[in-house]
Amino acid sequence: MVISRDVLSREDALEKVSTEAALMGVFCKTDTGVSHVMQVVMQYEDTDFSGFVYHANYLKFAERGRSNFLRLAGVEHSALLEMDPPLAFVVGRMEMDFVAPARIDDCLLVETVFTQFRGARLVAEQSITRVADGQSIWQAHVLAACVDLGGRAKRMPKAMLDDLTPYQGSPIIKPAG
Repeated sequence: MVISRDVLSREDALEKVSTEAALMGVFCKTDTGVSHVMQVVMQYEDTDFSGFVYHANYLKFAERGRSNFLRLAGVEHSALLEMDPPLAFVVGRMEMDFVAPARIDDCLLVETVFTQFRGARLVAEQSITRVADGQSIWQAHVLAACVDLGGRAKRMPKAMLDDLTPYQGSPIIKPAG
């Protein structure tokens, strides 16, 4: 990662940090379709007493990746709550592997691919790798559902599916073993 040490004017600095890429990551075309990538730099607060990134934080980075993917595709959580009936996404199942540790100051790449949008179901694969050496750190298969506020599964509206479908990709995680 190249760190700029340039001192910018306040206006230029605010413009630079407000870009979609800096805030939410970007979509990229891959051999397997479309994926979303974003970077996260490990801070002191992300680590535990051993100096390794605390395991629960990978779930937060993954959630941020899924939410940013949806937001860039045109599906905002706040807009879901304004629908009639109000809707939300919930994670119903997640299988994850902790492959290697990350440490403070590591820059990690969070990659998200949604492999299925059907009915109420969204299926995603996510991987986190260290940018400096490409080392795999963490990976997960995620099953989420669209639900009403009573927790009952609800088919995603057609307009939402139309927004999401162009960004569907193929699996990126190799089976364990």
